[in-house]
Amino acid sequence: MVLIHKIMLLIGFSSLAIAAGYAVLNALAVLIWRLPRRDLRTPSQPPVTVLKPLCGLEPGLYEHLRSFCQQDYPQFEIVFGVRDQADPACSVVYQLMAEFPELPLKVVINPKLHGDNCKVSNLINMLPHASHELLAISDSDTAVARDYLTMVTAPLLLDDLVGLVTCLYRGVPTQPIWSRLGAMYVNEWYLPTVVLAWLFGHQGYVSGQTMCLRRDTLAAIGGLEVLADHLADDYRLGELVRRAGLRIVLSQYVISGQHHEMSLDSVTRHELRWMRTLRAVHPSGFRGLFLTFSLPLAALGIAITAWDSGSGTAWVLFTATLFARLILHFAYRLRGDLPFLADVWLLPARDLLICWVWCRSFFVSSVTWRGGEFDIDSHGVMHRRFGRSVAPGSTRCGSDAT
Repeated sequence: MVLIHKIMLLIGFSSLAIAAGYAVLNALAVLIWRLPRRDLRTPSQPPVTVLKPLCGLEPGLYEHLRSFCQQDYPQFEIVFGVRDQADPACSVVYQLMAEFPELPLKVVINPKLHGDNCKVSNLINMLPHASHELLAISDSDTAVARDYLTMVTAPLLLDDLVGLVTCLYRGVPTQPIWSRLGAMYVNEWYLPTVVLAWLFGHQGYVSGQTMCLRRDTLAAIGGLEVLADHLADDYRLGELVRRAGLRIVLSQYVISGQHHEMSLDSVTRHELRWMRTLRAVHPSGFRGLFLTFSLPLAALGIAITAWDSGSGTAWVLFTATLFARLILHFAYRLRGDLPFLADVWLLPARDLLICWVWCRSFFVSSVTWRGGEFDIDSHGVMHRRFGRSVAPGSTRCGSDAT
């Protein structure tokens, strides 16, 4: 019994120490990332093609696309792509064409599939219509300020060894509580984890919300076609760019991504796909991901050690974890566009849900994306469960990864 008691205490205090250490490091990483940095701008601003794959009339689509039309950049064009001329996103594009007649806005309607990743197929169909050497690929649910193109192209223009520029993004929820819960996943777990890894030297992060690169870099890695069957096409693109001997730069520019969820099932389905993607691209480290769930880990530790005479130390570690977790919650609300106190009560549900989704991902071999069911192999390659054919009017078209 004494041995079991000691083992349980060791497990409990280890859980608390890991939880507190990781939570504090995460909070520090986010605060450091938010510090002002040198504004990267270049005297030369060559023309840019923005590639916008679209699918359906998402909430806020007009405002998101319009923000790209208002760039303070000397010369750029936007190529929009859809699979079906009846796609309601087309009406938004035509509205923007009428509103900004001076801008070269193009819409490509092409149902051809090049692989199981419909978003990449859409991009492949759009690329021949791009006029410029610099390419900025961006998801449809992204909103940006006027200096976006200036900021994300600068690293490519300042250093020839930079092959790809990507951005962090903030999840901006729509009104439903499920949207707010889903945005917390992005803002309070996923992005702090990315920032911490980046500050420690890991440069594997690439987000489909922004991927800026040169056309010749894309050609050198085999073109978009090599991504056509990959679920995590952004991660695969970054992997190929690094293999080509080029660097990836995480821009200091943080964009806003719309987060819209209508139900708990919608939240868990999306997060299960994201977890399944992480498991595919990082199978060796995925099992240890539980160590990043600091609050549930600390709760486990305090439950084990609360009855011990040394529980004072345990409560100090638990309090440190809770305080750091609150910093992560409030750090993304300082700009004032998210309710500052309204969602604090969601923290326990948010952190328990991520544990449940992570556990469930070990028992799921398929993902649901845009109405399609796919199996994912050990290389992150998608395999459609019911064949590859997709009708032109189907909702199984690709724009963003949500």
